[in-house]
Amino acid sequence: MLGALRRKVAIGGSSASVLGKAIRPGISASRVSVNVGEEILLLQPRGIAHVRNFSHLILPGCSVGLAKTRDVFSSIQLETIMQKSCRAFSSGGGDLVDVVVPFMGESISDGTLATFLKKPGDSVAADEPIAQIETDKVTIDVVSPQAGVIQEYVAKEGDTVEAGAKIAVISKSGEGVAPAAPAEKKSEKAASKPSPPAESVKEDKPKAKVEASPAAEKPKPPSSPPPKQTATEPVLPPKERERRVPMTRLRKRVATRLKDSQNTFAMLTTFNEVDMTNLMKLRSDYKDAFVEKHGVKLGFMSGFVKAAVSALQHQPIVNAVIDGDDIIYRDYVDISIAVGTPKGLVVPVVRDADKMNFAEIEKTINNLAKKANDGTISIDEMAGGSFTISNGGVYGSLLSTPIINPPQSAILGMHSIVSRPMVVGGNVVPRPMMYIALTYDHRLIDGREAVFFLRRIKDVVEDPRRLLLDV
Repeated sequence: MLGALRRKVAIGGSSASVLGKAIRPGISASRVSVNVGEEILLLQPRGIAHVRNFSHLILPGCSVGLAKTRDVFSSIQLETIMQKSCRAFSSGGGDLVDVVVPFMGESISDGTLATFLKKPGDSVAADEPIAQIETDKVTIDVVSPQAGVIQEYVAKEGDTVEAGAKIAVISKSGEGVAPAAPAEKKSEKAASKPSPPAESVKEDKPKAKVEASPAAEKPKPPSSPPPKQTATEPVLPPKERERRVPMTRLRKRVATRLKDSQNTFAMLTTFNEVDMTNLMKLRSDYKDAFVEKHGVKLGFMSGFVKAAVSALQHQPIVNAVIDGDDIIYRDYVDISIAVGTPKGLVVPVVRDADKMNFAEIEKTINNLAKKANDGTISIDEMAGGSFTISNGGVYGSLLSTPIINPPQSAILGMHSIVSRPMVVGGNVVPRPMMYIALTYDHRLIDGREAVFFLRRIKDVVEDPRRLLLDV
């Protein structure tokens, strides 16, 4: 076989006749070169075949001639090669570019392809988002690696994809890509579908009448009155007024974590109330100077974060966590701030809150909240945390029992500020009051420590000067 091939090449046989016998369609080639002096590698399980110094090597189906300068065939397993499939090569020396799923984080193995931001045939720029992937924690953009035109999508919306998976193909030149069809054409095609012939409809109607005529001659039995509904029978709304929508990955993850928290922890909640008069006066007196110097508004969250840091330092058991048969005491204070977004609840972390002042805490919280609402927050910015603060007061909540954010051991709930009559110095006066709640893991934290913790927050918020004097 190889001797015959060499003889045909030597006398100038055509590429189709020579290669059609030795290399049929269905061959897998690792590298094909069109320049004289380079080599072709034919990969196979038991060896590598080398073909050197051919000019204008064309695969079967082309009409270009083949001129031989030197041929070397070594260890060709012909039967194995015949079973291989031919790899499709991009035109123009790499015109097609694959779009793959980026790395999504250490703890995230896959995600759901939520939506495509572009259609096949649309032009895209380099680093322009073309799709969004929902994970258990954040939404990640898939960007185009190069400028070009989207040729096709190889994945569908709703598919579960892993990091490195191919989801689209982009043509850098835009050749061979059909322009994106407008959505109106689909409706026009649907409307232009031919209706069934009228004659067949007319023919069916007389048959129905003929068949129904004997039944019409028979006397109809007297119809019984409909049964009366009893008071116990519920009247349910029709199914047409209900909608079934699949849960997002983030919502499913939140639901799983909250249910795990309920099943794992022995949760108990203790309450107290805080007089916000002094903290509100402090904010009112220095808000303008604070903004002028630090470029950020002075809010209540920084005061409660500083109060929580002080309480955690006084009651370190609240900052600890159970791990198997051990208790892990954390010598750092990372405060998680619960933020509600349109896509769900996220909990970014203020790192080393015990080393921050009021301005640094406010800037960090504002930055994290903005990223959370924009959907640009990263996994690292939500990982960890030793204690959580949830402010339901921004939505008008008067009182609640928050759920622990695992693997933490406690969570502080803030609520709305309401003016209520309070006894101060023997007189009844109106005061801005806030209910605060501490939900804690009773397996680790006793009621004594929980009450002391909440009382420390109350004392610091009602008299911020305690932070300066450490009393």
